Amino acid sequence: MDELKEECGVFGIFGHSEAANLTYLGLYALQHRGQESAGIAAADGHHVTVARGMGYVADIFDDRTLSSLTGQSAIGHTRYSTAGESRLANAQPFLIDCVHGQMSICHNGNIVNAGEIRRDLVSKGSIFQTSSDTEVVLHLFARSKAVSQELAAIESLAQVQGAYSILMMSPDRLIAARDPHGFRPLALGRLGDAWIACSETCALDLIGATYVRDVEPGEVVVITAAGLVSHKPFPPAARSHCVFEHVYFARPDSYVFGRSVNEARTAMGRRLAEESMVEADVVVPIPDSGVCAAIGFSEMSGIPMRMGLIRNHYVGRTFIQPQQSIRHFGVRVKLNPVRSILEGRRVVLIDDSIVRGTTSRKIVRMVKAAGAREVHMRISCPPTISPCFYGVDTPRRSELIAATHTLEEIRTYLDADSLAYLSLDGMLRAVTPDTSHYCTSCYTGTYPIEFPKDQDAYLQLALKLDKPSLMLEEQV
Repeated sequence: MDELKEECGVFGIFGHSEAANLTYLGLYALQHRGQESAGIAAADGHHVTVARGMGYVADIFDDRTLSSLTGQSAIGHTRYSTAGESRLANAQPFLIDCVHGQMSICHNGNIVNAGEIRRDLVSKGSIFQTSSDTEVVLHLFARSKAVSQELAAIESLAQVQGAYSILMMSPDRLIAARDPHGFRPLALGRLGDAWIACSETCALDLIGATYVRDVEPGEVVVITAAGLVSHKPFPPAARSHCVFEHVYFARPDSYVFGRSVNEARTAMGRRLAEESMVEADVVVPIPDSGVCAAIGFSEMSGIPMRMGLIRNHYVGRTFIQPQQSIRHFGVRVKLNPVRSILEGRRVVLIDDSIVRGTTSRKIVRMVKAAGAREVHMRISCPPTISPCFYGVDTPRRSELIAATHTLEEIRTYLDADSLAYLSLDGMLRAVTPDTSHYCTSCYTGTYPIEFPKDQDAYLQLALKLDKPSLMLEEQV
């Protein structure tokens, strides 16, 4: 499907006898954030053990694997690569044994100066095993002269720039950290006496844990048997929460950056109706990402919402395509129109975003083929015109249809009777009264973190522009 890809999900727990099993459940709740690989590291106070694999969480971990992950603390990761290769070596958590002892790590985000640090470390003799930016943090940690693990972790994080919500675990402690801008979410929770840190609160809900607060931007939390200690070692920076967490990435039942994702998306739909009303008979969401906004659009417009497209939830990552040509097969295997809802009606199709436009075009034509008299496309966010630096897998700029086409050109390409996007101001005000706290670089092309020194090389890689042959090396 033509959509932006999730980044990664992290989950960690300290002080529970079922740490690995609960981490498995936490990753299950965070599976939507990454489906390429998953892993769990467990610590028993003396040693750290890791199990990783390619694929879905439920396919990787069975009773035998989980029983080998003993101890009262664990961290886990679900991965979708944003630039590093999709292979087992890049599956997290990573584990090293160095002068500071064993340390495992998992990371959601993207370190923009990873290439620069990596080249410097390689020139000094470091040997890298992966193409992941996360590994540079471990090398910096191992080289640190600090007297404690938490100080070594702080020293290593102080040298990286970009987006990170990171969990680090040694045999006797769990460290949770967020970059000073707060790009990616990281929540703290409690389950009895155990502490939990995870990407989204839906993971807390699944295991019956209670949300306490977010790890604050620029905060490093260290959890040991003695309790939780908070450090704020970094200079303050402007808040730059990723607004796309609310638009698409996070699950609707989560709270992200202190706001209900469901309420934010529903509010976007209401504002979309206020800004771009159209006479129609039925509002139809493109499932599942368009459902909340469609509810809001229907509430504000008074047009009834019906599920005119049904999603097949049992489609795997790959499927065998038929030898003969079947029109729209790739889309129809995942979505199928309900003719009784669509036939003869003026339809408002609601989705969260348009990336390349290829899938949206197929859906519009499929709805028309099911008998819709008119199809009006409404998008609950602004046009996506720029790639992301900070942990989202976006296409090259030239592949983003809104970066290279006018609104009317996009409408014509989609074969829709009308097309409208939610305004930037409307989206932000639907999310929060304080609109200054969010990163909107994918909609504006304005980036909150200065480019690294090797700007040209990095732009070819992280921004995925139009000359992939100039890529120097892979990073995540």
